[in-house]
Amino acid sequence: MADIEAIRFVAQVRYWDPAKGGGLAVADIPVEHVPSLGGLRQQRVAGTIAGHAFTSSVMPAGSGRLALSVSKRMLTDAAASVGDRVEVEIRSVGRD
Repeated sequence: MADIEAIRFVAQVRYWDPAKGGGLAVADIPVEHVPSLGGLRQQRVAGTIAGHAFTSSVMPAGSGRLALSVSKRMLTDAAASVGDRVEVEIRSVGRD
């Protein structure tokens, strides 16, 4: 993974498909950070969520947005749940 200048933001964790009321959880990355992450493409990322290290993926989420996949482990480590706002920092990216 290539190191990048740290990208920091606060995002609300949501379900990818809110109609299901479960399944994949994501955090939307503010659109101003999309160019720093290499544009609208799926890729691996590493950073922290609520201060806890993670490796995950970002993926296009429509309307020019990227979403960070948030695993159950990431939520547990961050003491967070779907619907909570969390502090996220992304420090490196790589291609899937």
